[in-house]
Amino acid sequence: MKRKEKIQELLQTEEKELLHRLSELKEKLIQLKIDLKLGKVKNVREISILKEDIARVKTILKQKFNKKV
Repeated sequence: MKRKEKIQELLQTEEKELLHRLSELKEKLIQLKIDLKLGKVKNVREISILKEDIARVKTILKQKFNKKV
């Protein structure tokens, strides 16, 4: 999925869903880091992609929160 499509999708989702997605992404990142230490990860770029996705979700959540206040 392209970056703009991801952002549009995130903008349309509810806050609860974003919080749920954020926790899933964080858990996945932790698991990838563990797998990296154990030598199971073939594509190290996945970690960077996950970090970018986490940052996107956090940014959208912050924007939605600021609109409410």
